[in-house]
Amino acid sequence: MKLVINGEEKHIDKQVTITKLLEIQNVKMPEMVSVELNGEILDRQDFDRIMVKENDEIEFLYFMGGGAFGV
Repeated sequence: MKLVINGEEKHIDKQVTITKLLEIQNVKMPEMVSVELNGEILDRQDFDRIMVKENDEIEFLYFMGGGAFGV
């Protein structure tokens, strides 16, 4: 199955959940990542039930806090 993950075409053998895809893609700190599926941010509680499909576009997003440098 063809997917686009973070702008790169990837192929996986079977349909999987978002949770399993995070594992397959070796996403670091999966508990801290937000997932966008076809332009829609997913609720973390749905990761175990949403299945990816052929040609889905997925973005793994990390939101970083920041502050003033040198303060």
